[in-house]
Amino acid sequence: MKIGVIGDDFTGSGDIANTLAKAGARTVQFVGTPTEKLADRTIDAAVIALKTRSTAVDDAVTQSLAACRWLVANGAEQIVFKYCSTFDSTPQGNIGPVAQALLEELDTPHALVCPAFPANRRTLYNGHLFVGDRLLSESGMENHPLTPMIDSDIRRWLSRQTRLKVGHLTLESLRSGGSEAALSLAERNEEKLIVADAISDDDLVALGRLAKSHRLVTGGSGIAMALPGNFGISPTGGGRRRFAGGNGPGLVLSGSCSSATRRQIAAYKGAHASMRLDAADALDPERAIAHCLDFVVSQRDAGPLIYSTAEPAEISAAQERHGRERLAGLFETIFAQLAAKAVTAGFRRLVVAGGETSGAVASAFGASALEVGPEIDIGVPVLIREGEPRLALALKSGNFGADDFFERGLEMLKGGFP
Repeated sequence: MKIGVIGDDFTGSGDIANTLAKAGARTVQFVGTPTEKLADRTIDAAVIALKTRSTAVDDAVTQSLAACRWLVANGAEQIVFKYCSTFDSTPQGNIGPVAQALLEELDTPHALVCPAFPANRRTLYNGHLFVGDRLLSESGMENHPLTPMIDSDIRRWLSRQTRLKVGHLTLESLRSGGSEAALSLAERNEEKLIVADAISDDDLVALGRLAKSHRLVTGGSGIAMALPGNFGISPTGGGRRRFAGGNGPGLVLSGSCSSATRRQIAAYKGAHASMRLDAADALDPERAIAHCLDFVVSQRDAGPLIYSTAEPAEISAAQERHGRERLAGLFETIFAQLAAKAVTAGFRRLVVAGGETSGAVASAFGASALEVGPEIDIGVPVLIREGEPRLALALKSGNFGADDFFERGLEMLKGGFP
């Protein structure tokens, strides 16, 4: 193994696994940190999907260090800490504390910080993160129920999370060939986390090549585009690859409240059976699970949708009444147990929207390795869980995907040619 990735949620882990696979790396994604040694020595990249984006800081650091140690012990020469392209975190963490702990663990002088993902309209310029033509803090992410992003200046946000000095690699330095000198100056100034501008894929490729000798790289999935090439790995030729999908009914589960997911739900439920869960349902999880299970089984051949997605004002009111963490935990429990029971009832294709929801659902099936299949939409691959039963999964970040993603996702999970 050459590249080891620590993902702070399951959708982001699938995203970067997809990026590495497209760059030619033979990639496997793990649900949590494995306990056994990596048996297949032909693997180029291993992605460990954690659920640490919104956990307590100490827990996120502990889990991330355990993943790092496993990856290094199994041959990883470079570690990538993958977080969301909208830098989802609070002023307390978890991105800064985890990056600091990994720097110290790997005893390396500095690491790039670049969440940019231009293909999904996330760009970084003058240290500020944009979503399309809007600052992150004006993009809707300021209303995120768990990690509201109220400041687009990643340098400033990161400085609130860690005692390390934060530097900046400007777009001008990157494009004019001055990036090596800029990093040398940052090292002399004892700047450890270097926020790097990028507004195009070419910029990300340049950053990946710049990081050739770096023990640690941090960022969104785009930062990984050029990393396999640093180890002599290149994309393989050939046409579309046939893959075996899930042989059974499909189900859509959504816990995301992002604007993209709200559009996807509106597009999907017009032609499919759907059921919405609200805060009152979450307060009685056993009843909610039983009710939802009866519904999806009765609609097993219609691709049913279960969702807790709501408008920001409704979410805020419910959180104020019942507690943000409490509600989030209840909904995750419902979705995880519903997914497990649905699989027992014969469902074999699951499309899941939302990072926390995806983590809860994937974890419901225990520790496992996921094969990375073809891309459904930008940043979202097919994931195959081998074993009994065999499952085909699409774990989608809330903000990713076109409006028809649910329909196309379920169809692609059947397998065949992408």
